[in-house]
Amino acid sequence: MTDALWVLMLGLQAVAALVAVRRWLPVLFWWLVGYPAVTLRVLTSYRATMDACGLTVPASAMRRATARMVGRQAAPVPPRRSFPLPTGSGLVMRLRMAAGQSPEDFTASADRLRHAWGAHAVHVRPTRPGRLELRLVGWDVLTDVRPPRRWLRTEPLSLPLALREDGHWHVRDFRTVPHELILGATQSGKSVYLRNLLCGLARQPVALVGIDCKWGVELAPFAPRLSALADTPDRANELLDVLVEEMEARFRLIGVTGGTAGSDARLTSDVWGLPEKVRPVPVVVVVDEVAELFLAASKDDEKRRDAMVTKLIRLAQLGRAAGFYLEVCGQRFGAELGKGATMLRAQLTGRVCHRVNDETSATMALGDIAQEAALAATSIPAERPGIAVVGDSSGGWSRVRSPHLTLDDAATVCRDTSALVPELPRLDAFRPVVAKPAGPSSATPAVPTARPVTE
Repeated sequence: MTDALWVLMLGLQAVAALVAVRRWLPVLFWWLVGYPAVTLRVLTSYRATMDACGLTVPASAMRRATARMVGRQAAPVPPRRSFPLPTGSGLVMRLRMAAGQSPEDFTASADRLRHAWGAHAVHVRPTRPGRLELRLVGWDVLTDVRPPRRWLRTEPLSLPLALREDGHWHVRDFRTVPHELILGATQSGKSVYLRNLLCGLARQPVALVGIDCKWGVELAPFAPRLSALADTPDRANELLDVLVEEMEARFRLIGVTGGTAGSDARLTSDVWGLPEKVRPVPVVVVVDEVAELFLAASKDDEKRRDAMVTKLIRLAQLGRAAGFYLEVCGQRFGAELGKGATMLRAQLTGRVCHRVNDETSATMALGDIAQEAALAATSIPAERPGIAVVGDSSGGWSRVRSPHLTLDDAATVCRDTSALVPELPRLDAFRPVVAKPAGPSSATPAVPTARPVTE
């Protein structure tokens, strides 16, 4: 009896340990238990599962003839597969499709494969003609997202910002997708996504420009790293004038240097083709609440609004070649904002949509990419802040979640990298003046004050 009780106690402790590991260390649990169990299930039931899902093809004539010779019936043939290899969040198999099959057939059966093999999700990705990648995810990787490893940060203006539901990182590459629209209601996780973006850019040699017409309350904690900050519509209008002027000056530099720099320069029509010694720094313009730019209460406000929207559209259309990149944020976005909203949206090819309060905003953000993406955005539950749907002009989309980053930590990063603020004389009049904290123990972010334009 004592031995049996001792064995029972050891078994209960082992079960409790596995439950704790699964809750707090899902990666370790996957390697110890999940991967061997799912791999065994896949290997033993692969042919039957593929046949049940309609992903097999009739046997070849030679196989049928051989089967008849031994008095058997030739079974349907599943796609050829590789051995299931483990990943950080699941496993991956590479399949060779049979004649007549397409990746859409496997995508349509992904949910059935998930249930058959006991995985959290199954994702299908074509790799080359006739071949695809079948990725099984072992658990909900968006439940607890940790910052990416340092080796992911390799290219300039390329930031891993959010973890996708298939276990890969969503990388914000400004040189590939220069402009982006970020939507999200209050407490949806939009601010956390923006903090990760600003902190990643703060560590790189770029100029950060903020337009926050809510008196700067959202972008004020990042002021030590900002090259310019406009906190009212009037200041935003004046700042956009200066940005357009800087863009035009860069185009003149490209035209002059591109034809006279000799063999040191690559003859391309953008700033990245200029020699490094004369290449201007990239400028990332962050508009925190785009709806504030469209508000108008009088005729003068309407004129200012039309002027600001026109300048934003011009920056979006021409700015990429001059090293200007836009991050436009808002709680809502629709054609009802006013003249120029749809045209501006067309230039913002990168889309990130968190939980929104109206279906129009989700459709405006993702409807032109894929209707399924817009439906996925409207179904984000309020109790899971940080979940977003990311899409691009190629039609691909995925659910993502950014690592949690507090406002104090983000403000600290911007204070520590304030020495990286580049010299841009045209923006000096808009550089926020940051009051130093009273003592080293003060944790409250310094409140910036904007310099007057006439200074």
